[in-house]
Amino acid sequence: MKLIIDYFRDLAVSTVRGWQRFWFTPTDPATLGLIRIFAGAMLFYTHLVWALDLEAFFGSKPWLDHAAVTGFYDNQQHYAWSYLWWLSDKPTLLWTAHLAALGVFAMLTLGLFTRVVSILAWLITVAYANRVQGALFGLDQLNALLAMYLMIGPAGAAYSVDRLIARWRQGRPLGLPRPSTGANVALRLIQVHMCVIYLFAGLSKLQGPAWWDGTAMWGAVANLEYQSLDLTWLAAHPILVNLMTHVTVAWEISYSALVWPRRTRPLVLAVAVPLHVGIALGLGMITFGTIMLVGNLAFVPSWLVRRVVDRWLPGADVDARETAASDAATVAIQSAANTQHGRKKHRKASRASNVA
Repeated sequence: MKLIIDYFRDLAVSTVRGWQRFWFTPTDPATLGLIRIFAGAMLFYTHLVWALDLEAFFGSKPWLDHAAVTGFYDNQQHYAWSYLWWLSDKPTLLWTAHLAALGVFAMLTLGLFTRVVSILAWLITVAYANRVQGALFGLDQLNALLAMYLMIGPAGAAYSVDRLIARWRQGRPLGLPRPSTGANVALRLIQVHMCVIYLFAGLSKLQGPAWWDGTAMWGAVANLEYQSLDLTWLAAHPILVNLMTHVTVAWEISYSALVWPRRTRPLVLAVAVPLHVGIALGLGMITFGTIMLVGNLAFVPSWLVRRVVDRWLPGADVDARETAASDAATVAIQSAANTQHGRKKHRKASRASNVA
């Protein structure tokens, strides 16, 4: 009986410790800062295109009027908030609000007043998504997902104008940013959400017979609605089509299990690149393929991000050298102090021995 009790006690303790370590271990915000740059740029671009015909979507006589959108949400039993409804019959205010939204997304990309604009960016993203329900796409959902988690973590702690301003005020390099629990929580939430997306994407594919017989990939590349590259030559290579189809399903279903171990993670992320680049170039969904790769960046460790990015950012490299030099100086001082202290102890011992 005691063995059973000890087992469950150890199980509970290790589970709690693992949970704490997974969510609340402080981490370098470098990866989160890089995601902020790419996600902010995508938010800016995807909302910029609304300006091509802003009033046709959000004006007084839109393609989707209030009754149509409200009817959709009533059927889905959802509540959807959007400030754009208040501006539909006020073109000047509508354009002003839209330009202000673009300004917020630009500031998020640059990392200027990041803590404030990250919250505004999420609210704006949700407001646009709720207003034009008929134009929603997976890209918009990923935009909202990343905007929400950037709002949670210190997205401006690395690779940002905020950091340059702080360094200018200090008048010297700041060193690398401190590891942050908030950065780890934000990255973990993105990671878990990406696992859920891929798992459900793979499981939903199993409901279609074309994914079982290996012909689904042909149906995608042969669809003229999405075709941006002529890949119909795959018709002469059915085995390749079958392989691409089954690998896609197997990868999506196994993603949530294989992306966590360190040994299999590089392989999983390596497959994500050709898969989403293929979606971007072959099916014409460049923005969707790109934003999925941005989400996968959450699994890239911060040390690798710094090794790649910092060599292109002189300021960041200076910070890293300054931190390393400072740490080395601290170690040298401590070593000298220990040596001096040791010498004093040796002299005292010698005197005591002589007296004796």
